[in-house]
Amino acid sequence: MAGQRVSIELVLAVDVSLSVNDIEYALQMGGMAAAFRDKDVIALIGQHKHGVAVTMTHWSGTYEADQPVPWQLLTDETSVLAFAEMIRAAPRRALSNYTGLGHAIAFAADLIDSNGFDGDERKIDISGDGRSNTGPSPSKMRTAAAARDITINGLAIIDNDPGLASYYSANVIGGPASFVIAANNFEAFAEAFRRKLKRELSPKIALLPSAGVHP
Repeated sequence: MAGQRVSIELVLAVDVSLSVNDIEYALQMGGMAAAFRDKDVIALIGQHKHGVAVTMTHWSGTYEADQPVPWQLLTDETSVLAFAEMIRAAPRRALSNYTGLGHAIAFAADLIDSNGFDGDERKIDISGDGRSNTGPSPSKMRTAAAARDITINGLAIIDNDPGLASYYSANVIGGPASFVIAANNFEAFAEAFRRKLKRELSPKIALLPSAGVHP
């Protein structure tokens, strides 16, 4: 049975492994909430005739993903600002020290397949500060997601790994117009996420080829 049609289904998958301390976690939540309060982001969402369905997940090691913010349909300023507040207030669950990018992708893809929406575009927005060290390989899960018409974009928080954006480009992102944006550190996350979100919400982005890594 077909679900409610939406322009975009979007999963925001956020790294909360123990390499991310509480201050860095707060920077991520605050930065994401601020991005959804941005007037340009609100305007972009309003341009989508059928609205944007979005949820947020927290992930770390294998089998330890969580969905602190359930699916919401964003259509106007009121619904977008309400979602921003849900992100800001999302509690952090204690998760493991491992980084399971492959499991995070699989969990997000399953959320897209099991919700009550039918998106013209299906996207996973995954952010993190490290390389996968447990669970299935992210490249294998990327291939499985692509077979389900799901595009994966990445936000690599460089911090102590200058090659992380290239790793995301080679192993994590995939699908039409997929791309990586790099943030030098958690303090730079908010602006990087805002730029990434605007790009993902642009009605024109689906027409562009895969764009690789962007600073």
